Amino acid sequence: MQLHLKFIGWLLVVLSVIHAGFPRYFKWKEELQHLSLINRQMKQVHTFFIALTVLLIGLLCVTSADDLVTTALGRRIAFGMFIFWGIRLVTQFTWYSPMLWRGKRFETLMHIIFSGLWAYLTAVFYLTWHG
Repeated sequence: MQLHLKFIGWLLVVLSVIHAGFPRYFKWKEELQHLSLINRQMKQVHTFFIALTVLLIGLLCVTSADDLVTTALGRRIAFGMFIFWGIRLVTQFTWYSPMLWRGKRFETLMHIIFSGLWAYLTAVFYLTWHG
């Protein structure tokens, strides 16, 4: 299980770094112009803190995989991560409209890849918690 946790850790570190490119890729300068200043800045601040949280979860997995598996506190943290990523997995199918990806090659591929990633994270944290 430790190997899976360390692998997940590195995946999450990479995912957190990818967030830095979101504003440019999603053209936020143009897209968010119509929002009020507070809504625009909340979007930017929340994205930063999501990326920071994902980075910290990744670093926790890379540096403390043994503790996550072998200690009561580690298993409680794994339970929290199971809930977190499980909700993220459900959100992939209930919040985002299929109109965003259906019939679009790249977007469909990303939908499949991230659905698989969220399922993998959910399963590994469940198995870490449940042992």
